[in-house]
Amino acid sequence: MQIFDPTIFPILAADGLTNGAVYALLALALVLVFAVTRVIFIPMGEFVVFGTLTLASLQLGRVPGTLSLLLVLLGVVAVMEAFSQARRGQAGRGLFTLLGAAVIGAVLWALTSWAAPLKLPLWSQVLLTLALVAPLGPLVYRTVYQPLQNATVLVLLIASVALHLALTGLALVFFGPEGARTPPFAAGNVTLGQVTLTWQSLLVILVSALLMLGLYLFFERTMAGKALRATAVNRLGARLVGISPASAGRLTFTLAALIGALGGMLIGPSVAMTYDSGFLIGLKGFIGAIIGGLVSYPLAAAGAVLVGLIESFASFSLSAWKEVIVFTLILPVLLWRSLTTRHIPEDEE
Repeated sequence: MQIFDPTIFPILAADGLTNGAVYALLALALVLVFAVTRVIFIPMGEFVVFGTLTLASLQLGRVPGTLSLLLVLLGVVAVMEAFSQARRGQAGRGLFTLLGAAVIGAVLWALTSWAAPLKLPLWSQVLLTLALVAPLGPLVYRTVYQPLQNATVLVLLIASVALHLALTGLALVFFGPEGARTPPFAAGNVTLGQVTLTWQSLLVILVSALLMLGLYLFFERTMAGKALRATAVNRLGARLVGISPASAGRLTFTLAALIGALGGMLIGPSVAMTYDSGFLIGLKGFIGAIIGGLVSYPLAAAGAVLVGLIESFASFSLSAWKEVIVFTLILPVLLWRSLTTRHIPEDEE
């Protein structure tokens, strides 16, 4: 039987590692968001979708709908911040906030409207995509999660579900129901032993590994990273020593949106992305995060790579049951976690 052909195993393993590397990035972002803000960030996959489809729109010479969403959120956040500053007796600062948001919005609108029809080189379009998608993270946090920062995990989860549905609907409006792929960053193949891989697959693994290394250095060597670690360990203690929970939340969501957009552009050449693909992709990263208990970054990354490998082998031998096998993996993990983890009430955290 072909299923036992040993020559196919390296090919499936390489494909699983490629997808697993992207899932690992999403798992790390999910663990980071939950550790710092207690938010189970269900819309994580939507940032992947927006990253892929925004780049695909730029490839076609179109102004992506992501720009409209960014400008609306920027305006809403500017009004919220100006109103808050006016209530504290800082009306002048509030006017400066509104003016600054207007200038930033005008620059983004002019830059995107000018660059999109020109079909600039791929690296330029990648940078423009990041400039449009990454700011959505802190803007979403300010409008949705910061007002609920003292709410329970259940309320935050309900807000995440609502945000996921809203972003999925907006993606349908912005990009339509058709799927899209993005061009590979590196063309051609490379032969490693008896396995032939595309340069794109190797690039995905390499970039994912470098991003993980960058996150490690960020948390270990920078003050901002150490502040996030302190907030994740003890939110009350971090607040007492002067670390702003709002600032930590904004930085966390910025990193999550950046990782999601990069993951979308990396996986875009191999997966036809549609407006509703984000949920399944994000859920596979979430399984990796659950394997890590939503606290351990190495275990979350390893679990996500395992998900990618299982998906690859299942798609070859049991393609009709691929998703069932992958998502069933979460059941024994949850059972094990429930038996080995001591529950801590929220008021004791």
